Order: sequence, then C-alpha cells, then structure tokens
Amino acid sequence: MINQDPAPDLFKDIFHKHYPSVLRKLIALLRDKAAAEDLAQEVFLKLYKNPPEKPDAVGAWLHRVLTRSAYDYLDQKARERLLVQRQERHMLTEPQSHQSGEHAVIKQDEEEQLQDWLSSLPDRDRELLLLRYSGYSYSEIAQELKVQQPQVGMLLKRASERLRKQVIKNENQW
Repeated sequence: MINQDPAPDLFKDIFHKHYPSVLRKLIALLRDKAAAEDLAQEVFLKLYKNPPEKPDAVGAWLHRVLTRSAYDYLDQKARERLLVQRQERHMLTEPQSHQSGEHAVIKQDEEEQLQDWLSSLPDRDRELLLLRYSGYSYSEIAQELKVQQPQVGMLLKRASERLRKQVIKNENQW
C-alpha cells in the first residue's frame, strides 16, 4: 500500500535535515543541553502543527521560532530567579515569628549600631557598601556611582576598611 499523504514523509525529511542545527543553536543560546532538547522538540511540534506557507522558507521559519522560544525561556528563568531572590530577601528581612522578644531587641540594636557606623562614613563609601550588600554587581555599582568598573573593587575594599576601623574605634570606646 502506498502512503497517499506526503506530509509525514516531508516532515521527517525536514526534521532530520534541520534538527541538528536547531539543537546546536538552542544550546548556544541557552547553555543548557537538556532545556535545548526540550525546546527543540517544541519547535518541531509547532512546525508540525502550523507549518509555514512556503516549504522553502522552513529554515528561516525554524530559526525565528527557535529564537523566540529561547528568549521566552530565558525571560521565564530570569523572572523565576528574581522571584526566588525576592522571597529570600523577604525571608531574611522579615522578623521570624518564633524569635523571642530578646532576639528582636538585640537585632534592632545591632541594626541601629550598623546604621550609626555607616552614617559616620563618607557618602560614597556608605553608598558603595549599601549597593554591594543589596546585591548589586560591580558593573551596576560602577554605573550607579559613575565610576569605572575596575575601580569598584578597590573602592569597596577601602570603604570596608573604613567601616572596620569605625567599628574598632567604637568598640574601644566601650
């Protein structure tokens, strides 16, 4: 019996011809082989369900769909990381319900002490330290403070040293 529908054979040919390059491009974009393999399957499923109007445009169609799929995947992962980071910060900053009143008072006292030490620093040092410990990268700090990125490490080291000296100075006063 002869297969009268050429579409499955045509799809197999297209799949075998284009799958290696689609997978290679996805791996290059995502840097995650397992995710790239999953997305490659989704791209070819989209091709099977909704092929392009012109069969000779399959390569371009696949490239456009794989690129969109990869960027959508990366955006989703970035949103997930941001959500996890926000939850972690919330967990760290929110007072724990099981903390005793004594722990809360000690924590508040430590925070006030740290604020005093930070306020005694020059504005740029204080801002540098706050940005760094708020999770900013060196490049983000450089951009925020309008300095060259290679300077950020040395500036942070100096600011940390000034803060350390301030802490030692205050401890000696007790």
